[in-house]
Amino acid sequence: MLIQLAIMGVLAALLPLAIVWVSGDANKYRKLVWVTAFLTFDLIMFGAFTRLTDSGLGCPDWPGCYGHANPVQAHAHISAAEAAMPEGPVTVMKAWIEMIHRYLAMGVGVLIIAIMAIAWRRWLKSKRKDDAFAPWLPSYLLVFVCVQGAFGAWTVTQKLQPVIVTIHLLLGMGLLMLLAWLGARQNNHRPVAVAALSVRASATLALALLFVQIMLGGWVSTNYAALACLDFPLCHGEAVPRMDFANGFTLWRDLGRTADGEFLPFPALTAIHWVHRMFAFVVVAYVGWLALRARKIAGLERVATWLLIALCTQFLTGMSTVFLKWPLALAVAHNGGAAVLVLLLTMLNFQARIPSQAASNRAATRLSAA
Repeated sequence: MLIQLAIMGVLAALLPLAIVWVSGDANKYRKLVWVTAFLTFDLIMFGAFTRLTDSGLGCPDWPGCYGHANPVQAHAHISAAEAAMPEGPVTVMKAWIEMIHRYLAMGVGVLIIAIMAIAWRRWLKSKRKDDAFAPWLPSYLLVFVCVQGAFGAWTVTQKLQPVIVTIHLLLGMGLLMLLAWLGARQNNHRPVAVAALSVRASATLALALLFVQIMLGGWVSTNYAALACLDFPLCHGEAVPRMDFANGFTLWRDLGRTADGEFLPFPALTAIHWVHRMFAFVVVAYVGWLALRARKIAGLERVATWLLIALCTQFLTGMSTVFLKWPLALAVAHNGGAAVLVLLLTMLNFQARIPSQAASNRAATRLSAA
């Protein structure tokens, strides 16, 4: 089974690798990094689709499906489980959704191995060490994706325990951020005004706030609290409704249960939803302020403009999921919007550091000339 799964991972990586191979881009390494980042973005979107369609336990074991490499081989077991519980977590469709998600994840792993191998090969063969091919970040990416895979396994074996699923989501966003940073290192950036240095700390804080909000959003999704408040901007007609923070934010507990094993009370779901909603105002205000400020700095205008557009779109999709009672396509798009914000804020953070890197290079040149 493991050999078959490895083959599926390689097959999932073949199309991206073929795209890189036939592309007219002279820098195939850069192309490979960005194609991997794009596939990781797709993986996050499909992971959201898997979670939101309750397909996370479509195959209740890991890494295979009832001990097999694909749902076709496990069809008898899946059909028996579906017949016993037609509305349960295991159906033929859910099994395929879950396994496709795993195949995509394995494909990303194969691409990261390729990135690391190329980086090490070029670094060791090059007499003049080029920072663009420094292998440290690609090597760290491989470790990171292995940790992400471990949490993917625990998501299944721990029966969708909310804290495990939320960490799995955060690690996926972290992987996307690291790939975007690596990709940015390969790009030829136009000159950025020295004033960009003034937004470095603000951009770092904005990225941190965004990850906190993603964590809160993941906690809403994994606890199925998206419909705990069906009005906006109030919740149950109140600015501060009745809430149970103690049970809502107890981390180590089973899905839908309190730490004592009782059913999770509705005020706990309300607390989860309300905190995510209130913190969204903080993130929108701060990131919006940062984007408006960065738009006035030469070299940052483009990424700042896109950041502002993505932020407004994300806020609108968030409100729409409440008003429209959480339609699947919109909920998946809301997850994708969070990933887009991670990409854009990562690029803004990278570009805000270009002046300092250029200054360091000039200083090194002066020292070597002296």
